[in-house]
Amino acid sequence: MPAPDNLIFKSYVSDHQDDLLSLWQVCDLIRPWNNPLDDIRQCVGNPSSELLITYLDQTLCGSVMVGCDGHRGWVYYLAVAPDYRTQGIGRALMASAEQWLIDRDVPKIHAMIRHDNLLVRGFYKRLDFVDGDVQLVQKWLKREA
Repeated sequence: MPAPDNLIFKSYVSDHQDDLLSLWQVCDLIRPWNNPLDDIRQCVGNPSSELLITYLDQTLCGSVMVGCDGHRGWVYYLAVAPDYRTQGIGRALMASAEQWLIDRDVPKIHAMIRHDNLLVRGFYKRLDFVDGDVQLVQKWLKREA
């Protein structure tokens, strides 16, 4: 489904912070171990990443964080407000993220999806993403007190 014609894309600025955090909260993207303000700060302070947001009828309805680690592209915080889903907004956000990477000659894009999030896994499959032959391992370098 094509996105609505009056969908407006913008780069994140701090004026959007409260609305963006509300969007991520309603989309269940915030986790206790990830401070979203730190994630925003790291993204906007780094030339190899971008935080894109989209508005429809003057309402913040979507976001995607995109970046390059020097080898591949990554997307995070893909969010579409529940009342705006199934209108092509998620596809439009991902197309914008992909174009951002293409413009920087990044050859591929990755997304991390929780294994039990079948709805999101289906979304990415419809966008021609495939399961990678990798296992994610992690180590916390900084523990919150």
